[in-house]
Amino acid sequence: MLSHLLRFSFLSAFSLCAIAKPIYISHFSTEPLAQWQQKSFAGETDYQIITLDNKKVLQAHSNDNASSLYKEIRVDLKKTPYLNWSWRNDTPLQIKNETIKQGDDFSARIYIVVKHKWAFWKTKAVNYVWSSHANKNTAWENPFAGKNVMMIAIRNQSDNHKTWFHEKRNVLQDFKQQFGEDIQFIDVVAIMTDTDNNHGNALSYYGDLYFSEQ
Repeated sequence: MLSHLLRFSFLSAFSLCAIAKPIYISHFSTEPLAQWQQKSFAGETDYQIITLDNKKVLQAHSNDNASSLYKEIRVDLKKTPYLNWSWRNDTPLQIKNETIKQGDDFSARIYIVVKHKWAFWKTKAVNYVWSSHANKNTAWENPFAGKNVMMIAIRNQSDNHKTWFHEKRNVLQDFKQQFGEDIQFIDVVAIMTDTDNNHGNALSYYGDLYFSEQ
């Protein structure tokens, strides 16, 4: 009887450890970008892994173009609801209205997409953006995709440029708040720096992204 209890305790502890283990979306220090796919909307943003501040990060340079890097990965938000990432904006954009098509450009953004298709009219997505002027935590419908893609301002012009910021968002909670439903699984994570609508220029950097239990 005691042996069964010990075995159960061991398995329970192992199970808890497995649930708590972070799910990494990117390992820019060790993995090539070949594991990511690129989706072009207007030309191609230049994405490459470089060494900055003594660590390898993703550099994104957009010059009047727009494309995303995305990875198809299924994540259970009930187990690991928190998305963690770091980013840095070296050239803030000057866009007055990001809620219209002409202003839908961001020096840095992270897409979290539900459903296994990369087509905005068939998906639900939360888009965390480095805004030009929107107040932090302001949310609005994407001008191209409508209510299927909700934009949330995480950073804006008040934040220092050429400075790393570390973020943590409860994605499960954000989907609930924006769409009014519990969404357990996400299917795609995307990174995007784009300037095609305002014909601008942006340079940003991204550190590793991962989901965690806390």
